Amino acid sequence: MTNPTTPDRGALREVADAGNETALERLADLADAAGDLAELSDLLDEGSERAGLLLTRRAVAAGDLSELQRISDAGYEEAGRELENLLSDAGGPRG
Repeated sequence: MTNPTTPDRGALREVADAGNETALERLADLADAAGDLAELSDLLDEGSERAGLLLTRRAVAAGDLSELQRISDAGYEEAGRELENLLSDAGGPRG
């Protein structure tokens, strides 16, 4: 039996497709909890800021510069800032 306060993915997807941002965020949280990076990436492509945040956290933790660039290119600006921070912290000559 499904908990009435926890809608299933199908219902969340339907509401998200109708433009509900909260449902889109909830889908991102569920994908993150499941470790489903492909779904998170799809949600980012749909404009989910939450998916961008969650993917950025994972990429920073892994030190994955190319993933941060991809997330930034998809429109999540914080990923670009995190990328610049990692590049600046890498040291080396600046000029």
